[in-house]
Amino acid sequence: MESKGKNIITLISEIIERRGHESYLGEGLSMREHMLQTAFLAENEGGSDEEIAVALLHDIGHYTDEFPEDSLEKGQNNFHEDCGANILSGFFPETVVEAVRHHVEAKRYLCAVESGYFACLSAASVNSLNVQGGPMSEDEVGKFEKYACKKLSVKVRKWDDAAKVVGMSTPPFSHYVPVLERVLITREK
Repeated sequence: MESKGKNIITLISEIIERRGHESYLGEGLSMREHMLQTAFLAENEGGSDEEIAVALLHDIGHYTDEFPEDSLEKGQNNFHEDCGANILSGFFPETVVEAVRHHVEAKRYLCAVESGYFACLSAASVNSLNVQGGPMSEDEVGKFEKYACKKLSVKVRKWDDAAKVVGMSTPPFSHYVPVLERVLITREK
């Protein structure tokens, strides 16, 4: 693996170690716990390395300092999905980058097309949904359904929604480093 791949994994690990204890946007757990739970759910469902990587890294954009940490809670969209995709671009395969970019849209999509999905959202997710544009319009649904990453984005969204269990035991970030390395190695070949 090239050193730039090792560098991005080291940087992500350091960020999660340093800031992972921060609150997860009004939920009863930390960002680290949420990210690890999402990856754990993907792993337990037999997810591929790319699926586990997206699950683990889907919210990495919350760690950029370009937007205030509490912007969603104040009714401002922080566009963490775009920030996260931009951080990962050039290091991870396009499927990983684009699924991170579209995981918020997947929530909006599911609210528009899946009966009962909205009722399963936490109060914090409902708040962020409103800030992020609410359920998709018919035109937006049509556009989303054409994305190559649609299926993966929807999978990650559902793991994301389920990964809000206070006190759930998960492997540490280091458990997922080999997964990230394999995804990077795939890209760097």
